[in-house]
Amino acid sequence: QVQLVESGGGLVQAGGSLRLSCAASGRTFSNYAMGWFRQAPGKEREFVASISWPGRSTYYADSVKGRFTISRDNANYTVYLQMNSLKPEDTAVYYCASRTGAGISFRIYEYAHWGQGTQVVVSS
Repeated sequence: QVQLVESGGGLVQAGGSLRLSCAASGRTFSNYAMGWFRQAPGKEREFVASISWPGRSTYYADSVKGRFTISRDNANYTVYLQMNSLKPEDTAVYYCASRTGAGISFRIYEYAHWGQGTQVVVSS
């Protein structure tokens, strides 16, 4: 069964940190690049970060570069998003996704499997 399950969201003050986790089944993780996307109320889903298989390359949206870090633990089929210096504009539902390929990508349509999302709220 294909499955991605996000966790780690919550309420945090501006300037704070959160670490999101995404637990994946082997079929959605091994040999696949992974990505994080987010969707704020009334807005389209947008790219946040991507990491290649097995993890040598990463790519970030300009809006989070220098503040967020994507990483993966291949032995435990888990991908992380460390979020520091959070801003109110980072408030969104964050989604984990696996790509049909090993290389990084910011293109949403290249990601075949998606989790249900985890809510992040950053208060000012």
